[in-house]
Amino acid sequence: MVRKHPETVRAASLQEVLDALDDPDCRTIVRQLDDAMTARQLSNACDIPLSTTYRKLERLTDASLLEEQTEIRSDGHHTTRYWVSFQSVEIGLDEKREFEVTITRRPQSADERLADMWSELRRET
Repeated sequence: MVRKHPETVRAASLQEVLDALDDPDCRTIVRQLDDAMTARQLSNACDIPLSTTYRKLERLTDASLLEEQTEIRSDGHHTTRYWVSFQSVEIGLDEKREFEVTITRRPQSADERLADMWSELRRET
């Protein structure tokens, strides 16, 4: 499995987060994601065309609101699953009185922490 780690994902811009949250299809996808799902599952559950679903998933992952995990199957194909990676999004002013976005992540489970540790170990060897 290949997983994007929150610490290696680039920080999203304020505009990327606002654009994703302003998009009705993106909000529908976030509401639907109780558990990790594939693009096809989300397309069916949200009644959004598959090609549109892929664009919305990209928008949400670029905004750091979703995480993705790719599984390489034994037949050589791969499956990517998506899940919500945040608990809250806060828009505020920094010390220069410029807008900034803070995304609070959900706590990782013990299994997720272990998977991250193994992935990091594999990257270093």
